[in-house]
Amino acid sequence: MKKLSLIARAQMIPGFTEFHERIVQSIVIAGKSQSLVKSYERHLAMAALRFGCVPTEVSLEDIQRYLYEVKIQFPTASEAYFKFTVYSLRYAYKLQGMTHMHLAMPSIKHQKKLPVVLSKPEMRKMLETPKWLKHRLLLSLLYGCGLRCMEVRNLRLVDLDFDRKMLHVRQGKGKRDRYVPLAQNLMTLLEEYIGKNRPKDYLFHGKSNRNVFYSKYSQRGIQWIVRQVATKAGIQKPVSVHTLRHTFATHLLEDGLDIVSIKELLGHSRIETTMVYLHVVQPERKRVFSPLDTLYGARPVTGNVAQPHAFVCPALKLLDAQKHAALSIQNLKETHEMV
Repeated sequence: MKKLSLIARAQMIPGFTEFHERIVQSIVIAGKSQSLVKSYERHLAMAALRFGCVPTEVSLEDIQRYLYEVKIQFPTASEAYFKFTVYSLRYAYKLQGMTHMHLAMPSIKHQKKLPVVLSKPEMRKMLETPKWLKHRLLLSLLYGCGLRCMEVRNLRLVDLDFDRKMLHVRQGKGKRDRYVPLAQNLMTLLEEYIGKNRPKDYLFHGKSNRNVFYSKYSQRGIQWIVRQVATKAGIQKPVSVHTLRHTFATHLLEDGLDIVSIKELLGHSRIETTMVYLHVVQPERKRVFSPLDTLYGARPVTGNVAQPHAFVCPALKLLDAQKHAALSIQNLKETHEMV
């Protein structure tokens, strides 16, 4: 017997089907993204299964206890998990006109984790491993254009500009459009794939066309491909779809592209989001070395490991300039206040 999905199990609870439909319809009409729809419906379904009723019928005290139980059961639960649990419930309360229900966002310690990044040899292995043309193209787009999973799923033929060697990324995260360059070898792959597969609309089609949300290649399908290729390529690091996007940004930074340009290519709204890559960048001529290398008077090994200060990454120069500008502005403000 086929296992029921989370939503299907929640729909066995009296009143949840109608509640679920109202929530989904309202979010779609408001023009929100597919990922937000799926996130809200999953979190509301989990709450319904926990209490055995529609979440809006549960008291605030019980909801707070529910969040506490989740935190105890999963001590490493992410900030995003709690955020969407609270936000989905708030949305349901607002839709039902329950203005008296005020659910506070729990205070959660931010986990400062650096992104996993593949080296260039590892990335070459990833791109050379797939036997299927479709899989090679998928990985090449994720890495070569720095795309998110939903962005590669949403790609249409009209988004490809072979004359200008550009890819139009439409309505990415935050409903923002952007253009990213297409490498020559990527365009060759695209032309071969289009010639053999003859896609009509979406570049990558899924197996089901029953719903506008599920007519594209599935998110799980793309995630599975990336994991399988990484395993076959012998990559020991934990590799996800987003790892290729992190690798795209880091390799560009190491090759000398300024961080502002990388911000635009990634579609970030804030430069601070992009600056995380400054912590993982390893310029070709600069490598961190251990003090043991110089403790007894020996010089650091040359080659991949260079002398300190042998190279200054352009992105780090830009960061220093930005910090200097910020300090100058602060000093001017303080001087003005004193006057």
